[in-house]
Amino acid sequence: MSRSFLAAALAALLALGVTAAGARPAAHASRSCSPPKYPGQGYFTSLQVAHVTCATGRKVTLAHYRCRIKHGRKGRCSSVLRYRCTEGPRQSSSIEYNARVTCKRGARKVVYTYTQDLT
Repeated sequence: MSRSFLAAALAALLALGVTAAGARPAAHASRSCSPPKYPGQGYFTSLQVAHVTCATGRKVTLAHYRCRIKHGRKGRCSSVLRYRCTEGPRQSSSIEYNARVTCKRGARKVVYTYTQDLT
């Protein structure tokens, strides 16, 4: 490889690194995020966001959990942090249930799934 090619490649990599480091997170892209730690008996299994950051998605997810649990382990919640939330049909057994929640506020969207232990 020529020295000029290596210099050009290094310059391109540095330019990408500076751009990525200085840029704010893209809040408009639809993407998967790591879900927050489940505060109770169960676990979050997935988190997807659109037009919001992953941090906002985790905040909405935890707020919805806290609201839902106020009404018991089988409780429901329809609104948190100015987001309107709906929950799809729950798939349940005698010891747990699985559910998918969609929270929307305009174009902003947070979708997560969870498993709630009932024991």
